Amino acid sequence: MENDNSMLIGHIKDLASRAYQNDYTTHTNFLGLSELAAVLDEINKSGGSAANQVYNSVKFTLYGGYEDSERNVLCFLPSYLDAESLKLQEDEGGSIVSCLKVVPVNAKFADKLTHRDFLGSLMNLGIERDIIGDILVSEDGRVAYLFILKDMEELICKELIRIKHTCVKCIPVSNKECDIRPSFEEISGSVASERLDAVLALVYRISRSQAQELVSRQLVFIDGRCAFSAGYDLKEGSRVSVRGHGKFKYLGQTGSTRKGRLMIKVAVYK
Repeated sequence: MENDNSMLIGHIKDLASRAYQNDYTTHTNFLGLSELAAVLDEINKSGGSAANQVYNSVKFTLYGGYEDSERNVLCFLPSYLDAESLKLQEDEGGSIVSCLKVVPVNAKFADKLTHRDFLGSLMNLGIERDIIGDILVSEDGRVAYLFILKDMEELICKELIRIKHTCVKCIPVSNKECDIRPSFEEISGSVASERLDAVLALVYRISRSQAQELVSRQLVFIDGRCAFSAGYDLKEGSRVSVRGHGKFKYLGQTGSTRKGRLMIKVAVYK
């Protein structure tokens, strides 16, 4: 993993340099949360600013096809383009990220398909994971939107014709046409503090000691990084995943009780 991260850091340095020297847009493939965490750590460590989105004197932005996407492409921008302009271009149908709407050829005989089914079928075509962004599936499993790298659009439309027992067709659409979002349930409650173990106990209805055991077994990840301390204070917007339990987004404090406990809210992904 460390070697993989060093290769990734070397790659982003090269992309930033090319964007700066040639004054054009460069970008990575899709990055997961752990890869993004490594990249942002490098940016901060090098004297850049992830908050201001500047690295080695080059502006950058993350784009995954829709707001709050989990998998994203890191784009380094030329002098004449800002992050908002790039987003508007891509939303309309840009040159980096493409959106495919996948529907059954005959809805009457279609299976109820899952995220795993769509991803598995793409991987079976020999497509690498970093070519694929988020996959959003409707509740009835009949429609999905796939975010992919633009230059793979034609191949996937041609080759992705069957998922499990269902014949499907891929329709290129603008990114903004995707009307499915990850489903989640908001949970509110009181905790003694924003410590990781306290929030885990609330979300999964377990004891603090059980939450601490999950952390000690290295089953808990915050924004893609393995959590090594149950005493870590969660920050608003943090994404937490727990192997065997699921994932949630910490939405922050909403108030306090008369006894001084914190009222918090989280979004648990279904």
